[in-house]
Order: sequence, then C-alpha cells, then structure tokens
Amino acid sequence: QVQLVESGGGLVQAGGSLRLSCAASGRPFSSNAVAWFRQAPGQEREFVATITWSGGGTYYADSVKGRFTISRDNAKNTVYLQMNSLNPEDTAVYYCAARAGVTATTYRAYEYWGRGTQVTVSS
Repeated sequence: QVQLVESGGGLVQAGGSLRLSCAASGRPFSSNAVAWFRQAPGQEREFVATITWSGGGTYYADSVKGRFTISRDNAKNTVYLQMNSLNPEDTAVYYCAARAGVTATTYRAYEYWGRGTQVTVSS
C-alpha cells in the first residue's frame, strides 16, 4: 500500500506563496494518479489539482487555476503544489491523495491519503 506524507504548510500573508510537498512510499509512485484536496473549517473536502502519469497532464479547480501549479518528481516519489497569490479563502488543511489508474476530481475516488498539512493565509 501507499503511504503519503504532506509537508510545507504554514502561515502566510495574503498575496504570498507556499509550496507543499507530498512524499510517497510503499508502492511505485509513478503508477498512481495523485491529487491535492483541501478542507476548510465547516466546508466539504474539495478538489484542488491533479496530475496524470501518462503525458504528465494537469487539471485544476477553477478557484486555483492560474495561481497553483501541481508537479511531480517520480524519481523522488514526490508531488508538489506550488501556491501563489494566496488569499484567505485558500486557508484549509491540504491533503495529498493517490489512486491507481486515471486522475479523478472527487475525493471518494482516492484510496490513499496523507494526514494533511495546514495552510493559513492572513488578510
């Protein structure tokens, strides 16, 4: 099975940037589709971004498109989420998720999850 550990969260002012990392172990990371989700207090867990294996394609939620960039380094078994132009609405716990097969945008499609990393954006 796959184990995922997120890191890189923290406190940042509005307009600032953070880069999250998702380190994977246990199984070949390159065989999995990986996504980032986030969950703010009182909100449902929502899709943020995902990255494919074949072709290296990416897909983003409209709310983060143009500001966030997802990337992966299979040699390091790591997926990154570069977050720029952060605003308070981005405040949430960010989760890395993985699944066998194609990418998906619903959290229930993912079988492996990290424990999350907190991102807080101040006004």
